[in-house]
Amino acid sequence: MKNIESDKQLIAACGLYCGACRKYLSERCPGCRLNEKASWCKIRTCVLQNGFHSCAGCGKDVAECKTYSNLIGKIFAFVFRSDRPACIRYIREHGEEAFADEMTRRRCQTMKKK
Repeated sequence: MKNIESDKQLIAACGLYCGACRKYLSERCPGCRLNEKASWCKIRTCVLQNGFHSCAGCGKDVAECKTYSNLIGKIFAFVFRSDRPACIRYIREHGEEAFADEMTRRRCQTMKKK
């Protein structure tokens, strides 16, 4: 199994940090950006089509974006107590490197809802 390392290339389109994901660490997934099987993800598709690295590169508020705030994302957020909008805000405020460093320090793939 890989160790969790800070790498901004491992930030998923939606703001999750693939570098701390069990599937990535066990080498069963290459991460969101390189995972061709993730073509079902509308957020990933939107980000790639618009030339962004993540939703943080877009000017829209993710809370108001229909693509970002979809049913699957809401279910994921509930089950995992994930606050993906907080991840996007963190990236916008501090940058991708700082976000990757923070998630590596926390050893998790998302900021948790309080």
